[in-house]
Amino acid sequence: MENFTYYNPTKLIFGKGQVEQLEAEVPKYGRNVLLVYGGGSIKRNGLYDQVVEILNKSNLQLFELAGVEPNPRLSTVHRGVEICKEENIDFILAVGGGSVIDCTKAIAAGAKYEGDAWDIVTKKHIPTEALPFGTVLTIAATGSEMNSGSVITNWETKEKYGWGSPLTFPKFSILDPINTFSVPKDHTVYGIVDMMSHIFEQYFHHTKNTPLQDRFCESTLKTVIEAAPRLIEDLENYELRETILYSGTIALNGQLQMGYRGDWASHNIEHAVSAVYDIPHAGGLAILFPNWMKHNLDVNVSRFVQLAVNVFGVDQTGKDDRTVALEGIDRLREFWSSIGAPSRLKDYNINDENIDLMADKAMVNGEFGNFTKLNKEDVVAILTASL
Repeated sequence: MENFTYYNPTKLIFGKGQVEQLEAEVPKYGRNVLLVYGGGSIKRNGLYDQVVEILNKSNLQLFELAGVEPNPRLSTVHRGVEICKEENIDFILAVGGGSVIDCTKAIAAGAKYEGDAWDIVTKKHIPTEALPFGTVLTIAATGSEMNSGSVITNWETKEKYGWGSPLTFPKFSILDPINTFSVPKDHTVYGIVDMMSHIFEQYFHHTKNTPLQDRFCESTLKTVIEAAPRLIEDLENYELRETILYSGTIALNGQLQMGYRGDWASHNIEHAVSAVYDIPHAGGLAILFPNWMKHNLDVNVSRFVQLAVNVFGVDQTGKDDRTVALEGIDRLREFWSSIGAPSRLKDYNINDENIDLMADKAMVNGEFGNFTKLNKEDVVAILTASL
């Protein structure tokens, strides 16, 4: 394996009733608190009232930024930065899913920068400081609650990019499985696809001697595959929500990727698709990832064979490696379809009209991918296969 340094300062507070820990955690950072959340589901399920009641016990001054989009937009980041600067915000509390947390990370860094927060997202400016923030997670999906990464969309220019900074780890994240009970079936499915995709992005690499990392990835995938079908039929099952919630965090908090570099090409392609069409991120990944796999099968067929056998239980008897690998990819597609994930871009009414545009957006920084480098021709082929 490669040399590595692992760093993750986020305090993870996991379990039933742990939202009460806000009373102890938030006042450590100051009195002026910006509460960031999305479309209002936390008001419908009572979490908003619970959070506000707890924070009021500490006599904190609360300000709010509501309406964070599923693909968080730069315009919303701008609104949050403006509030932070005008109200001398000391601490930001993100209550929601990955989009709310991603938006909060951009606000936290942007609030300490005199220029446009888009400079940070596009890496024209490297943050030197950021406001502290914490999270109360409401959906198992992105892992943003325990990493420093963020994805922001500039809807005006149809650009969507990932970025990150050591300064944008949450100070703490509170994960109570009960707060995910109200997540509807379709978004539960999206979360499952998202966390699995994060593991696949890390799994496909060429570094030698990573047996422990491989088994971490494989066991997490098998755990999700085992729990997911039962969860979507029993959305308020605490134990299943607990398993999926923890899996989503483990999938992208850095623990699986010590000692090697993952690929991340499929995410880059999906960002281009959803920058143009504003589709759910995980919906795009469910469509694209199996086609990325088939397109790159011959780069290292043994890697795909290992996935097929160890995760999807493909029987190798009497089959060559390529056949086994393809069967594993087909089983992934079948699994995602069985839980209700989309399989074609046409499921979102996307045709070939903007394939060239999406490919150009994916190629904005040149060839990409660590498992193998993709050029525009590769991206067009993957998008075309995904129609």
